[in-house]
Amino acid sequence: MESTVLSLRIDGELLERLRGHAARRGMSVQDYVARTLIREDFDERFKTAVEETEKFYGASDAPPGPVSRGQVRPSAGIA
Repeated sequence: MESTVLSLRIDGELLERLRGHAARRGMSVQDYVARTLIREDFDERFKTAVEETEKFYGASDAPPGPVSRGQVRPSAGIA
């Protein structure tokens, strides 16, 4: 995978928090930020895929599983 440089300005307090988060994980700040962005990107792509699937199949507001009023359930021999 090709690598490109990204330069950005951030608040000093934010940088310190990022350093702390990275240190707890034994990572550099650069690696921590890159992983966080990768995870966020995945989450966004997954959310978009779910939304597109719901559009294609039709979203259902009903809770999962059979919930039918008036449905007769077998008692399995329990009186």
